[in-house]
Amino acid sequence: MSMIEAFFLGVIQGLTEFIPISSTGHLYLGRHAFGLDEAGLFLDTMLHLGTLLAVFVVFQKELFYIIRHPFSKLSGLVIIGTFPAVIVGILFEDFFDKISQTGSTIGWEFLVTGLFLYFADGVRAGHKSLDDIQFRDALFIGTFQAAAIFPALSRSGLTIAAGLFRKLDRGTAAYFSFLLSTPAILGGVLFQSKEMFNGHYETIGLQALLIATISSALFGYIAIVFMINLLKKSSLKIFSYYVWILGGFILIAQWTGVF
Repeated sequence: MSMIEAFFLGVIQGLTEFIPISSTGHLYLGRHAFGLDEAGLFLDTMLHLGTLLAVFVVFQKELFYIIRHPFSKLSGLVIIGTFPAVIVGILFEDFFDKISQTGSTIGWEFLVTGLFLYFADGVRAGHKSLDDIQFRDALFIGTFQAAAIFPALSRSGLTIAAGLFRKLDRGTAAYFSFLLSTPAILGGVLFQSKEMFNGHYETIGLQALLIATISSALFGYIAIVFMINLLKKSSLKIFSYYVWILGGFILIAQWTGVF
């Protein structure tokens, strides 16, 4: 893998982890385009570590508060919101591993992501701030996050949509979605690290890995700030149109044997 390829994979991971168009789906497409389908678990881990660093920078105040106050309401909201994904991940690990490797369902999943974004954008504006979120809201949003274990269902897209369905104001829906991503991304990094210690990884040059990680962190930070500000005044529908077009092209390519 060249350093240019590493940079662009980091850009893809960083932007699409938080822009609601599915990072896993786009990373699969990016690897395929570069001929890096076998790039390996180590690269995945470092790319996710980059986006995790971006979350830590943006939400450092909230995360330090959670660490210092583990029994606070905010800590409870994050724990409850994370719980459904943990259960689904444990119970269906092999199933999701298989479909993630083949990419056979990503076209349909892009289309489904677009549906959630489109209909969520039409919901009457809510008023709940971060202080107003209840545990049942967090569980509802967390259930949508669990569904996003499918590779091309956007985690950020579904959790933002879920927040809007629960009448969070638009900025808070994005804010809580990205805060909730912290344990999800951290869990993925830890799981992948365990697999690497078991010898399931490919050797990639150190320079390429560093470039991929740094670009993932930088563009992840940009995407978080961009989306929080964008949602306060703009529509999600542009993202739904994009993933519908992309999903349609992928399905046509699969049916014709091109992809």
